[in-house]
Amino acid sequence: MKEVKFCENNYQFGTDKVKEKLEDLEGFIVEEEGCCGYCGECSEGAYALVDEEVVTAEKAEELLEKIKEM
Repeated sequence: MKEVKFCENNYQFGTDKVKEKLEDLEGFIVEEEGCCGYCGECSEGAYALVDEEVVTAEKAEELLEKIKEM
């Protein structure tokens, strides 16, 4: 199982939709936090923490694919 954390402040990049899609898939534990502490990444584009590793992408759809491939 992969643990995926999303920052509420990053939803402006569409990561809320990524979170919703992952919640419907098996093999992922999905969490939401007010702030994950990665403000640099958060201000630049879509990101999530996957097993405590920062995963970034220019677009939310790309982030979803990266997470699913891990």
